[in-house]
Amino acid sequence: MFNNNEATPNKAEETVRNMDNSEMYNKLENFNEFKSYLHNKISVGEKLGMNEEQLAKSAEKVADYLAKNTEPQNREEVLLQELWKVGNEEEQHKLAHMLVKLAK
Repeated sequence: MFNNNEATPNKAEETVRNMDNSEMYNKLENFNEFKSYLHNKISVGEKLGMNEEQLAKSAEKVADYLAKNTEPQNREEVLLQELWKVGNEEEQHKLAHMLVKLAK
């Protein structure tokens, strides 16, 4: 089993980087599937002992990576990407918290 030291935002970023592109695009293709995917990852993080702040920091890493390296697959993802790009660090952090809440 994992220990709490392994459940870090850097692990989330590493996981996204290591995802096969086709797997990543499959997850992004449908917004409901995307939310379900996030929900599953949040559940894993919670089981590993991550609190909401740690989950939001992980979500920030993933969102930043996706905003810089992927093309949105639907209108909702376009909106999220645009909000992410125009937000400052504080706003991005709040958006990450909202994404965690949305996917719970």
